[in-house]
Amino acid sequence: MAAGTAEAVRAALRQVAPELADDPIAVREGLGETDPQWWAGSAVLGGRFVVKFAWSRPAAARVAHEIAVLEALGPVVPFLPEVVASSTDPLLLVTRLVPGAALFDVVDALDRGDAGRQLAHFLGALHGRTTRERVEAVGELSPAILQPATTDTLRAGFPKWARVDQQAAVLRWCDWADDVLATPGPDVLVHADLHGGNQVWDGGQLRAVVDFETAGLHEPEYDLRCFPGTGPGVELTTATIRHYESLTGRQLSVDRVMAWHLRTALGDALWRSEAGVPLPDHRTPREWVDDLAGRFAALGISVG
Repeated sequence: MAAGTAEAVRAALRQVAPELADDPIAVREGLGETDPQWWAGSAVLGGRFVVKFAWSRPAAARVAHEIAVLEALGPVVPFLPEVVASSTDPLLLVTRLVPGAALFDVVDALDRGDAGRQLAHFLGALHGRTTRERVEAVGELSPAILQPATTDTLRAGFPKWARVDQQAAVLRWCDWADDVLATPGPDVLVHADLHGGNQVWDGGQLRAVVDFETAGLHEPEYDLRCFPGTGPGVELTTATIRHYESLTGRQLSVDRVMAWHLRTALGDALWRSEAGVPLPDHRTPREWVDDLAGRFAALGISVG
């Protein structure tokens, strides 16, 4: 589209879904990105639908990718948003709004075992061979777009944000992660950005997983990289792994999950600290390092 405005969205709707074009449009406030790579947005339409759009070529490619992925996955993967209308010219994706809250907001009230079972049901279907084949029939699958910070980046930049007594541990963790991930795992179709904000929960039930813009090929453990940091303890991670293995007969490596989690968590803390952006929970990188140490201990992982 020409711009990320309500007027531009309405003009596109008149072509793609004219029956919705007169509904009120509430464009969600973005981050004010200066890089065209991220010139995409969303809006709530009439309190009933979510509209995704983009106004740069790189961002539009991601939304078009999501449209193709959702079309291919619809019959075989549970917990997907319902696509109401979509088009690549003009580029627009309309899905039905799912009532509920992000996992971040409700995780403390959830039964971790039951939540893990539901997440395993989604992941088991998403990672299946048939699922990958369905998406590849639509177009070539590339490696997952979203990648966490490298361990080299963490070694160079993170120690100054840690306490003196934490710095050696951070470097040991980076060495350990390199060893764990030295041999690549099998490629499956992954969501690639399965944090709590991309999950909609209501009444203890997973209602939808959203935002498939970065879906692509990676190892199964990559999709669990945010789980150890969701809620207190590591019970959601261990429950999801247990149910996943039971449902699929495929084994997951806790070490690989934590190696990806280490790179994700410290990478997030690093770029935010260097940019002067608060961490999501408004704590400090030092506290995040303490949390990571606790997660390693809770999972029985000894590093160095």
